[in-house]
Amino acid sequence: MTGAIRLLGTVMSAATADAPSPLPSAVYILGLSVFALGTSEFMLSGLLPPIAEDMGVSIPQAGLLISAFAIGMVVGAPLLAVATLRLPRRATLVTLLTVFGLGQVAGALAPTYEVLFASRVVSALACAGFWAVGAAVAVAMVPFGSRARAIAVMIGGLSIANVLGVPAGAFLGEHLGWRSAFWAVGAASAVALAGVLTRIPSIPVPEEKPRLRRELTIYRDRQVWLAVAVTALSAGGVFCVFSYLAPLLTDVAGLGGGWVPTVLGLFGIGALLGTAIGGRIADAHLFGVMLGGITASTVLLAVLAVTAESPVAAVGLSFLIGVASFFTAPALNARMFNVAGAAPTLAAATTTAAFNLGNTSGPWLGGTVIDAGLGFAATAWAGAAMTTGALGLVALALLFERRGKAPAPRAGLVAVPARGGRDGHQAGPTRCETV
Repeated sequence: MTGAIRLLGTVMSAATADAPSPLPSAVYILGLSVFALGTSEFMLSGLLPPIAEDMGVSIPQAGLLISAFAIGMVVGAPLLAVATLRLPRRATLVTLLTVFGLGQVAGALAPTYEVLFASRVVSALACAGFWAVGAAVAVAMVPFGSRARAIAVMIGGLSIANVLGVPAGAFLGEHLGWRSAFWAVGAASAVALAGVLTRIPSIPVPEEKPRLRRELTIYRDRQVWLAVAVTALSAGGVFCVFSYLAPLLTDVAGLGGGWVPTVLGLFGIGALLGTAIGGRIADAHLFGVMLGGITASTVLLAVLAVTAESPVAAVGLSFLIGVASFFTAPALNARMFNVAGAAPTLAAATTTAAFNLGNTSGPWLGGTVIDAGLGFAATAWAGAAMTTGALGLVALALLFERRGKAPAPRAGLVAVPARGGRDGHQAGPTRCETV
């Protein structure tokens, strides 16, 4: 397990090689922790058939377990961000990782679909809180111009979860039963907990305590809501397909079940590559990355809908969709921190909620399409419709930005830190986007 952690650290370091300044090691620990969280969030994409069979439910019903996790993330991110706003950061991260690990154990032991559903929600609440707090800590520890790189390291944990964790979960599910995947994630979360305890510094409560009323003012900015909608639609479009990728590969493309872990791994490799490239250039070309990545995702999803019966096309497009979708992720995160810079904790929570609004609506829309008898390939058309909507909203946000119609920052708000001090809350610039 120690060797695996070193490998993950090496891969994520490579994703930010040749950067202007090194990132703190604590940022990489947060990325490694996200590996365990991301594996749990996404591994059900390769486990839906055995779970559905064991629990006596349909595949679309089993797909709701993915939505259950996403709903927990949507609700949990802002609630836990508010609840922990004045608590020590490391203690909060430790508590949330502990609850998350216990949720994995509950899922592994779940006797019924209902209990498994509940365990997913509890795990998601803890995961959401970790994301919100962890992302705020990561951004606070780096200069303004390194935000997207810092976020890219955390997202890199998700990408590596797709490269290693999700295919490993599918492999375990096929050979040792789907419950073994939950046990494995529980073990990974324990390793992550040890890393947080030993490597994340103790960050005290700020001398000037954050004020919730001040942070809530970010929701008066229409650019914040545009960022939420863009993030939700772009994520939803991809996960509308990804959630049902296993049956699409076997039932439509005609591949054997043994191919599922391999293709999921290819998607993850593409996601890691996309995150590395997007994280490197998003700080300088934020809107360019969003427009280019979402356009590419839309085109690729449409092509998949047309060519899903071809095994070669299905495999190749899975990789390319991973690249395109995660290429935009650092930019989407950085955009939210830029437009909601006066409230870094709620900015992180809002981004987490937005991504998981997409992860909720995408699987739900995909399940609706399947239940309507349109087939697994039709989920790609539904996903393309969602990303098309995201593309239009990015163009609208860019129009507001260029015309200077976005609401100006409210007086008296404290900016996101350029470099975090003892508590990571020193002031710094808040906006810097170019195409």
